[in-house]
Amino acid sequence: MPVPSDLSVRRDASSRRRNRFGPWLALASVLSVLTVALALAYWVWQPATLRIAVGPAGSDDQALIAAVAKAFDARGGAVRLVPIETDGTLQSLNLLGAGKAELAVARGDFAMPADTNSVAILRRNFVVLWAPAARKGAARPKIMEIASLTGRRIGVVGLGDANLNLLRVILAESGVNPQKVTIAQFGIDRISEMAQDSTLDAFMMVGALDDKAIASTIATTARLRGEPKFLSVDVSDAIAERHPLYESEEIPASAFSTTPQRPDDKVDTIAVNHLIVAPASLSEDTVAAFTRELFTVRQSLVKDLPGASHIQKPDTDKDAALPAHPGAAAFIDGNERSFMDKYSDYIWGVVLLLSGLGSVAAWLRHYLRREERSENALHRDRLLNAISSVREATSLDDLAAMQSAADDILRETLACHEDGAIEDGDLAAFGLVLAQFHQAIVDRRAVIAQVSDADVAAKPDGGVLQPFPISTAAR
Repeated sequence: MPVPSDLSVRRDASSRRRNRFGPWLALASVLSVLTVALALAYWVWQPATLRIAVGPAGSDDQALIAAVAKAFDARGGAVRLVPIETDGTLQSLNLLGAGKAELAVARGDFAMPADTNSVAILRRNFVVLWAPAARKGAARPKIMEIASLTGRRIGVVGLGDANLNLLRVILAESGVNPQKVTIAQFGIDRISEMAQDSTLDAFMMVGALDDKAIASTIATTARLRGEPKFLSVDVSDAIAERHPLYESEEIPASAFSTTPQRPDDKVDTIAVNHLIVAPASLSEDTVAAFTRELFTVRQSLVKDLPGASHIQKPDTDKDAALPAHPGAAAFIDGNERSFMDKYSDYIWGVVLLLSGLGSVAAWLRHYLRREERSENALHRDRLLNAISSVREATSLDDLAAMQSAADDILRETLACHEDGAIEDGDLAAFGLVLAQFHQAIVDRRAVIAQVSDADVAAKPDGGVLQPFPISTAAR
């Protein structure tokens, strides 16, 4: 049978192919899994970088945000903060709306981009209205209440429309026609000029109660124009009801000076929040992490920046005028999602991806071993054809040679099955052919033995049966 020598050569070639591709396939599989695991770990644990628009340059807001960013970096937490300097709230909100910043510092009564949520309250700004006392011999009487401002001239600190609109709301709700009041606006750099303007009958500033600029301006007007009369916004509750962005508050006694006491009693007023805001589309997990970091570093900043003590949690009520971002609300209300809640979808995605990679690797392995499968099919066909050669064999030596060749084929087939080159179905088909081959060997061996015994019995001299010729094809 012309199988043994050819089979030996092919077996060595197949073994070399297995040895060549096997380690590389294993290495490729390990590297694929490792790459996916590292990418997932990098994505999960990489700090989020948030750009925050704040201004103007040199303001308390900018100083506070810069300190917060530095504190975040020092902690090495889950969030990095990158301040973007702007010329004020309006530009900050424009950058937020354009997607050039993830966060912005803005006053709550400004026009916000669509779907903007509050993340934290940086401070609460109070409206401070006061009128200088009438000097002795002055033609105009001393102003005692907001209703007396009709026909008067009011100096307002702040060049934007926010303070102007707020004053008009207060005047209208207090029964004063805003059109009958003259308003002069002054920048923060012109406060001294405003305090010295004797044509002004009243003044208005908006800021935190511990704002040194407010206390300084009140002291200057008191020195130049007489002790101030603080004007109470008696309709503050009604304003807060009709204008949800404003809140009814009180200025406590001695808020601006203790000696003399300014004011000498509590004063009703309106407050508006100064906020950190973010688009609703910003990741809840990212906003929750930012909020957690912010309230963690708040106390450590108070020593150098007293204004940090004003940082508060936003209103998480569903009907709030400016709703809290879901991420901030989750942190504040203690409803943050667990690790599995956050990443279960991604974990299952990775499992499916790894499963897909495994399928691809299996296909690749199957493809690379296509030659081994073809050779195995040839081995099976040769084994099947060898059955007829077995039935024509004339000696036990021929049968032993055929059996040896069949053993080589079996060894090669089992090795291919172990490596995955052939499947269980192919192995079962091969087993069926091998069983027939072995049965043919057994039957032919019995026939040869019978013939040998008969010849020995017929020749007393012990002659040996001469084998009849075997064709080359049979071999």
